[in-house]
Amino acid sequence: MTQTVTLQLPEALAQQAKEIAAFTHRQLEDVLLEWINYAITELPIESLPDEQVLALCNLQMDSQEQENLSDLLVLNREGQLGEDQVYQLDVLMQVYRQGLVRKAKALKVAVSRGLKPALNQ
Repeated sequence: MTQTVTLQLPEALAQQAKEIAAFTHRQLEDVLLEWINYAITELPIESLPDEQVLALCNLQMDSQEQENLSDLLVLNREGQLGEDQVYQLDVLMQVYRQGLVRKAKALKVAVSRGLKPALNQ
């Protein structure tokens, strides 16, 4: 089930979303939905229930994103990236890094709550 919502965005935000949509060959609406979803999923880990903390401990990149990242890294290593591909690689690397940080924070919270054993024990 979906719900239609009409938003008035500040010009700078709308322009940034349009540029990202163009660079990634996606619809503007998809970019905005991704941003909203990101904002929701980026709640402080300390405020999440145990089940969600444990799920974050097992966080992995989406299989399609992982495949795209691998392909772009190969092209980068071979010096064959175009301008759009350089941007896509940057975006995917940022997603990858953010995921690693989120996973590490979740592991720290899980250990502090006694949900997972500390690695140095």
